[in-house]
Amino acid sequence: MLALQGDFREHAQVLRELGANVALVRRPEELLQVDGLVIPGGESSVMDKLARTFGLAEPLRAAIRGGLPVYGTCAGLIMLADTILDGMNGQQSLGGLDIAVRRNAFGSQTASFETDLDIAALGDKPVHAVFIRAPVVETVGPLATALATLDDGRCVAVEQGNLLGTSFHPEITGEYRFHQYFLRKLVAAAR
Repeated sequence: MLALQGDFREHAQVLRELGANVALVRRPEELLQVDGLVIPGGESSVMDKLARTFGLAEPLRAAIRGGLPVYGTCAGLIMLADTILDGMNGQQSLGGLDIAVRRNAFGSQTASFETDLDIAALGDKPVHAVFIRAPVVETVGPLATALATLDDGRCVAVEQGNLLGTSFHPEITGEYRFHQYFLRKLVAAAR
């Protein structure tokens, strides 16, 4: 669990409830101790600055390129995007997902909303999704796969190999299927 900033505690609780051992990662040496990583929602530009300040950005990029399973929600999705269309001046991502994202695509905190999404990879039951100052995937490149779109066609969940990203926050709604899906990726990668 990347624990630099954001709602990492909520993700950690979900993962523990699903039986996972959770370690908080704030420094490069801690990254070496994990088999997978969740990058939580929060503020992507702050996470970027903190990752570089703590010397964690390059080790994270190397781990992603090396196949480490990573799940990013909201700001975590931005951190995993190869391209940030409207990043803060100097903002960098970790990359890995062949996508272009737009930060705060739905507006301010007051424009937050909830909706149900049909996500075939998670079964027939719709996923209740909460969007809080959420990004949107503007472009899905040929290496990535869209998992969920809104009714208007905007992409809000993607995967690529061991990487998974959502614009929304399943950790705050009791919706555990994305975390379960990620844990299955983690187990498969360990084989």
